[in-house]
Amino acid sequence: MLGQHWLWIVVLLVVVLIVFGPGRLPELGGALGKAMREFRKATTELTNEVTTAAQAKPEPPAPSAAVTPESAAKGSTSEANPPPS
Repeated sequence: MLGQHWLWIVVLLVVVLIVFGPGRLPELGGALGKAMREFRKATTELTNEVTTAAQAKPEPPAPSAAVTPESAAKGSTSEANPPPS
């Protein structure tokens, strides 16, 4: 079986050479290489995002302090900044 695979590759290359011609083969190779790089880059970015999201633990929300009338009175500007003596 291993001997037949190289035969199919050679037949495929001959058909591509006949269809596109020798002048367009470098263009096709460059376009194929660029497409493979973009695909690899996109899959790497997606993998990084998924692993980052899976590793990040959601932080619990901070307890909100209830505002009471007494705490609101303490926070007034007149008490926070006493006049200079």
